Amino acid sequence: MPGSFSLGEVIILNMFPLSEENKYVAQVLLNTGTCPRCILRFCGVDFHAPYRLPYKELLHDLQKFLETEKDELILEVPNLPPKKIRLQELEDGIDNLSQNGEGRSSETEDGSIGSKNSNFTVCNVCLGILQEFCEKEFIKKVCQKVETSGFEFTNLVFSVSFPPQLSVSEHAAWLLVKQEMGKQSLSLGRSDVVQLKEAYKWITHPLFSEELGVPIDGKSLFEVSVIFAHPETVEDCHFLGAICPDCFKPAKNKQSVFTRMAVMKALNKIKEEDFRKQFPCPPNSPKAVCTVLEIECAHGAVFVAGRYNKFSRNLPQTPWIIDGERKLESSVEELISDHLLTVFKADSFNFSSSGREDVDVRTLGNGRPFAVELVNPHRVHFTSQEMKELQQVSHFMLWKSSCLCHSVTELQLLIVFLFLLLQKINKSSDKIQVRDLQLVTREAIGHMKEGEEEKTKTYSALIWTNKAIQIEDIEFLNDIKDLKIDQKTPLRVLHRRPLAVRTRVIHAMETHFVDEHHFRLCLKTQAGTYIKEFVHGDFGRTKPNIGSLMNVTADILELDVESVDVDWPPALDE
Repeated sequence: MPGSFSLGEVIILNMFPLSEENKYVAQVLLNTGTCPRCILRFCGVDFHAPYRLPYKELLHDLQKFLETEKDELILEVPNLPPKKIRLQELEDGIDNLSQNGEGRSSETEDGSIGSKNSNFTVCNVCLGILQEFCEKEFIKKVCQKVETSGFEFTNLVFSVSFPPQLSVSEHAAWLLVKQEMGKQSLSLGRSDVVQLKEAYKWITHPLFSEELGVPIDGKSLFEVSVIFAHPETVEDCHFLGAICPDCFKPAKNKQSVFTRMAVMKALNKIKEEDFRKQFPCPPNSPKAVCTVLEIECAHGAVFVAGRYNKFSRNLPQTPWIIDGERKLESSVEELISDHLLTVFKADSFNFSSSGREDVDVRTLGNGRPFAVELVNPHRVHFTSQEMKELQQVSHFMLWKSSCLCHSVTELQLLIVFLFLLLQKINKSSDKIQVRDLQLVTREAIGHMKEGEEEKTKTYSALIWTNKAIQIEDIEFLNDIKDLKIDQKTPLRVLHRRPLAVRTRVIHAMETHFVDEHHFRLCLKTQAGTYIKEFVHGDFGRTKPNIGSLMNVTADILELDVESVDVDWPPALDE
């Protein structure tokens, strides 16, 4: 028997989970084409064990439960003429239905998965979901796709997407059951019905876990999703568009306005009598089961952050491409991210940082904070052996550390692996160095961008003047504090930045005389200040500027970022 059962469930298995008051409704549903598992759902059975029974066994148990001492049973079903059903005929019907448990799924010509059994009686509520697609054969087909997807995982979350028109069939069945229970002075709320998705997961989760050998974990970043469709009934929900047009609005990335959420919204709004005029209660039995449109495997993004130093004056932060032509062979982004992309086997990456420096500007000091989003990584788990190999590449002796003993956690291994990867990145190029490399959350990256303009940055600039200068000509700059400047968008970035005048603050300056035409200027400024333009004035677009303050023509020869005062990511103890 698939799955494991609690003591309470084992006791319940000794008796059929429906009560006498459920018998009439169960018979009505079965006779109108509803499968046994959906009957359990509409009777409010909310424990797992009965759903996990093999389909044929569940049908047999339902058959025994519905046997009466009388030779015949009268069933009154709305929209169908009353008829006498002899027990023998009922048994014949159940025997026919039992073929559902013996149906086999196969791939159709278009690649979707459907039923081979031409005599298959499809449930008029779940459209075959709880018949064909809960069996081990289908689970194995899904697992085969998972195993060939190239992902490495230690747990997974399983999700399903059902066709929106299935909600219409379920609503029709609920109205039928509610009416029949009302005849017995009983009530059935919509929330009393076990959701199809819940029942499906109760059945399939243990099977997936057993087949793949990993637990199902709702918090896992690795997701396996199965998308179902039912072309035969795709128009069943279209009448709702005419009755509740405000529920169906075009949305981006949606091929149809008839989404599951829109259909559910309309079903909650439509009056019962209007629904019955448009849709049969009970719903008709379809000819075919659902098909599987797609089995998708995806891993949530992994975020790696750190700080980088840039020592080259000929290296852009991001690839420098103009009119399709690459100007420089590499970039900070690539020197860091390419290593991460390879190791994590990600599909792509997104690089972001706290500001950016020009191609000819160095970043010194503690470096500039950055973050890399690794999209759909196929691996996030690393073994001790892989660390040994990386250690050999990085030439960093860490293997005697106690954190690499056999009892280490996966997280500890990953932390050490990132540190070794950092060593490899730093050894691969003398143009950059990386520090404080660590895993972060998507939310934590927001700290890097929070209040960027309120942060401060420290620079060192080598300045040239056209007029000869003495020490006393620059000393007055040391006394200027919190100087406000207006900067019109610089000419050099006007092609990618909107034209605007931005007020920035030069908090402090310190000068160092070099010779009669050169001095070094250290500045502490508000983040977002254009330093080059503050020096030369950008043809009067930045006011005041060093040239105007000194009454000279000034230009900047070298610029270094000395510090970016963003307290993120946290510094790591080397």
